[in-house]
Amino acid sequence: MDEKGEIHSPTATKTYGSDHAEIDPVKERKLVRKLDLCIVPVVMLLYLLSFLDRVNIGNARLYGLEEDLGINGNQFQTAVSLLFVTYILSELPSNLILKHYVRPSRWISFITTAWGIIATLTGITQNYGGLIACRLLLGLVEGGLFPGCAIYLTFFYTKRELALRIGYLFVSAAIAGAFGGLLSYGIGFMDGVAGQRGWRWIMIIEGLPTFVLGIACWWILADDADTAYYLNEEEKQLILARRAANPGQTETFEWKDVHKGLKDWKIWAFCAAQFCMDTMLYGYSTFLPTIIKGIRPDASAAIVQVLTIPCYAVGAICYMMAARFSDWRQTRGPVIIAFGIFSVVGYALLISDNGSQVHYAGCFLVALGLYVAVGIPLAWLPTNTPRYGKRTTATGLQLTIGNCSGIMASFLYPTEEGPRFIRGHAVTMSLVAFGCVIYALLYAYLKREIHKRDAGERDAAIEGLSDEEINALGDDSPRFQLSA
Repeated sequence: MDEKGEIHSPTATKTYGSDHAEIDPVKERKLVRKLDLCIVPVVMLLYLLSFLDRVNIGNARLYGLEEDLGINGNQFQTAVSLLFVTYILSELPSNLILKHYVRPSRWISFITTAWGIIATLTGITQNYGGLIACRLLLGLVEGGLFPGCAIYLTFFYTKRELALRIGYLFVSAAIAGAFGGLLSYGIGFMDGVAGQRGWRWIMIIEGLPTFVLGIACWWILADDADTAYYLNEEEKQLILARRAANPGQTETFEWKDVHKGLKDWKIWAFCAAQFCMDTMLYGYSTFLPTIIKGIRPDASAAIVQVLTIPCYAVGAICYMMAARFSDWRQTRGPVIIAFGIFSVVGYALLISDNGSQVHYAGCFLVALGLYVAVGIPLAWLPTNTPRYGKRTTATGLQLTIGNCSGIMASFLYPTEEGPRFIRGHAVTMSLVAFGCVIYALLYAYLKREIHKRDAGERDAAIEGLSDEEINALGDDSPRFQLSA
């Protein structure tokens, strides 16, 4: 099925682009399977460990972190939020470094090894100042990973395939939540081993694998299709032919594309909506153990960790289903909006005066839409920006502005507002609803533009232009197929 819903024979040869490059669908499917086998597991593991090292402070909180470091008042929320200050400042520069200055394999390896060291050392800090220093440094080196992975995937996959692969990253985030709860449950029993509290073991044991993976990535990751040791020459040529499917697609960095990105209102709309949805992501992921403790005040720390696991499992399963449907139907906006509404209903249940069972059900509904509403837009925007410079800028801005919400989200659940945290739930619910409205407007605009291009109403813009000049237009070219 193509982007216009037309069914093709599974063995028919497809023709792409102005140069009529022919692609054998059987060979293409074989290529994609190989890419999924060689790239996706590594990228998923990277993001799983990244997310785990970023939010495990919420699990560590239940095992004596605040008591040992003398933390009181809103100091815990401050420690959580400060990571995002350096995290967001490093995202856009990291995206530019990734392709313009340093080879992707080297850069990703460097930042992964660095944050693995910092995450591990967090477990031996002795005071609040040390914790703050570790959080700031962790954000500085970790901030480049997700935008780097998002850009890295575009080197190998087409826009039709990207949502599912970005989806794998957010599945790994959900797995990190579930695995983090399970791991923290087990590590909690190490409280007192070698004279160390349980929270220290959480930081140390969850940080060491990141360090090892970072070193391995130096050799595991290829920089692009040309240097992919796991592809033969025919497969490398096939990737080039697939790239020809999108007029305007380029992997050459040009500053004029950056300037175009900064002036594109759609990118800023995506950024605003991402801020809304990321507020939910960071509030929920960091404070879910605290929220569940408020729902079940009689539960032990170990039981609270266990109760977080099914919430994340539901989020992972729903995201995979939504991402597959989104790729199959080649539609983004309606999927995001529908699942965003589930999260809005979940927060409404958490705010309600019903019993603890209803409040716990609300946690499930929030998770149902959480990863869909956060993750699919991160595939939607780059698939609509074929020029490398603009795509890098768009993705960097989207992630940077979205992650600014992590600073605010950290203060939505202050200790004194427990156990119900009504204000935090209400603010998050309102932002998610507003984000759904923005995505609805973007969807309506893009559908209208697609219809105009299909009807030939935009063709006058390219009359008399060469193929090279048309390609330079990027997503403004009437030949470029937008995704809605």
